[in-house]
Amino acid sequence: DGSLVRAALGDIARARGMSQLARDTGLAREGLYKALSPEGNPEFATVMKVIKALGLKLGAPAAQV
Repeated sequence: DGSLVRAALGDIARARGMSQLARDTGLAREGLYKALSPEGNPEFATVMKVIKALGLKLGAPAAQV
């Protein structure tokens, strides 16, 4: 669920510091707060910038059949 990913990223971002995240991503701090808020709907590119700046990885392993 995309809203769970957004919420988790928002929690991590606030815990680590939104100002530093804004500098690391090149995005505006206010824009990050809005995108990662419960009402936010961030673009995939924004999500990927946040993931990279937080030192996280996003993966999609193949399903076992």
